Amino acid sequence: MRFFVYLIVFFSFFDLFSQLPIISPFAMQLGASSFIIGLAVGIYSFANTFGNIISGILTDRRGPFYILLFGLFSSALSLFSYAVIEGPMTLIGIRFLHGLTEGLIIPAAFTFLANRSERSKRGRNAAISGAFVGLAAILGPAFSGIVSVRTSVVTIMTINGIFMLLLTIGAFLFLRSFTYVRKIKTDAQKAVKPLAFFRHPGIIRAFLGAFFLMFSQGVLALVLPLKVEFLHFDAKTTGMLLSVFGLVAVLIFLLPVNRIFDVARPMLTLAIGMFLMSVSMLFLSQVNELPWMMTAMIVYGIGFALLFPSINSLLIDSTEPESRGKAYGFFYAFFSIGVVAGSSTIGVLDVSFQGAFMVASGILFIVALFTLYGLRKDTRPVDKTTTIQ
Repeated sequence: MRFFVYLIVFFSFFDLFSQLPIISPFAMQLGASSFIIGLAVGIYSFANTFGNIISGILTDRRGPFYILLFGLFSSALSLFSYAVIEGPMTLIGIRFLHGLTEGLIIPAAFTFLANRSERSKRGRNAAISGAFVGLAAILGPAFSGIVSVRTSVVTIMTINGIFMLLLTIGAFLFLRSFTYVRKIKTDAQKAVKPLAFFRHPGIIRAFLGAFFLMFSQGVLALVLPLKVEFLHFDAKTTGMLLSVFGLVAVLIFLLPVNRIFDVARPMLTLAIGMFLMSVSMLFLSQVNELPWMMTAMIVYGIGFALLFPSINSLLIDSTEPESRGKAYGFFYAFFSIGVVAGSSTIGVLDVSFQGAFMVASGILFIVALFTLYGLRKDTRPVDKTTTIQ
């Protein structure tokens, strides 16, 4: 069961990452203006945010199985819908539908995993799920880049849709024994209101970790390719640098060192990971030689590997199963918003490559300090005492 849910996580992120190299050129081919191209890219994350929150609320009410099943099937339909796109406006509509349906999957999947994790192994299990995310980040763009040259964007989306349809069938066969439906909300569910999450020190830091993890990804996605091009390297160099950080993270997730996530306090590994990412960004702002840039990406990969399981463990430690779906909904909404915020902030500031990386480094450093301060705070699960009435 657990491995199959990991496959769902992998293919959901695989679908996300495989879109990155192809949506802008596809919109351009359809004759879209610069504004519409940006909207086609951004509206997916915008809709994904709403999907995440809706998924979290419904997961707590109906259980993760039904939400997973509906999310996978509706996502498959939205991917098949790319075949009927005729112009920029149709693209915008289908991108919104795609983001909304895809947003239903991940909170339900991670709630499924979290509710069936032994507390002593929740960090290691989060690391393994992070490895599947890392593999998707490496393989997704490579897959779409290669296939788009030989076929088309519609073919890529259709293949992804077939994966989602197969996962729908698999989920029905393998996960239905884990179904449960709550006819009446428990007292614990009634007690926890969404605003209570934003008063709990552990959950606040988990949300911030998710947001700024993807904020840094947004900065990298925007600035690193431009810096590589400015230094007269080809596009393959950008792919290599991003693959280096991904491979480092996956190795840490899978090797025995991942046991650190079961014994160390999540806030501590979160803060260390954030510090390392800050150092990496600062380093990228100062170096222009490829070996040093690769070193910076290795440091970034170590930071990423420390951060991702830590924020998952922190969220598990700070919530009860009855409200965990809702918490994961907000958690992954912050993921979606973070990517857009990172690239948008740098775009609005209109700074140089050096300035962009230094701004990102400074922000990550401040968040790391704030997380360290949280070591003094209570991180017991949200209950009635932390609820806004």
